[in-house]
Amino acid sequence: MPAMHLSAVIPALNEGPNIAAAVAAARGAGFDEVLVVDGGSTDDTIAQAAAADRVLASPPGRAVQQNLGATHAAGDVLCFLHADCRPHPDSGRAIRGALADARVIGGCFTQRIDAAGWPYRLLEWGNRQRVLWLRRAYGDQGIFLRREVFERVGRFPEWRLMEDVELSRRLRGQGRFVVLPTPLLVSARRWQKRGILRQTLHNWSLLARFACGASPDTLAESYRAVR
Repeated sequence: MPAMHLSAVIPALNEGPNIAAAVAAARGAGFDEVLVVDGGSTDDTIAQAAAADRVLASPPGRAVQQNLGATHAAGDVLCFLHADCRPHPDSGRAIRGALADARVIGGCFTQRIDAAGWPYRLLEWGNRQRVLWLRRAYGDQGIFLRREVFERVGRFPEWRLMEDVELSRRLRGQGRFVVLPTPLLVSARRWQKRGILRQTLHNWSLLARFACGASPDTLAESYRAVR
């Protein structure tokens, strides 16, 4: 069996304080290639991302940026990481181990939110259960996929929001999607900014509206209004 080539794709927008550490963490996690896709930053994100194998310029929009990164990535396995997430050093090895099973199409990591307190541990548990029971992974869980599967389901829909929810829906029936025990350190910044309960209820509200037919563009405006 030929060796798997793992590419990490990191979309970024005004992540100057975070992106260098994100690139270093991905490099140290066993990825063969690290790409940063900048969505028009007005800070020093591009300069701070210089250690990446490639830094690409893109129109803004996480889905658009991730798809562009996938286009330019050399890997036969793609992992999408947010700029405020830090993969564990064993991440690459864990992905390779999971994908040694031909039935597995991809998966995500186990979140570890970078904050103390039982509410964050409960949030981590709930997010893991969502993937296990609903097979719905979010972008801040470090989604990884075999490239051929990613292409077969049409990549990320280039929506302003809910692209990860729709990708998860498209992946149903394609094969096994696993949750690795390997931790992914996730910044607590958005929960700390608004409060865990308020942020969680807002997320649930967006999901409910999406399920009832609200457009991703409309939801994106609501999402931006509270950031």
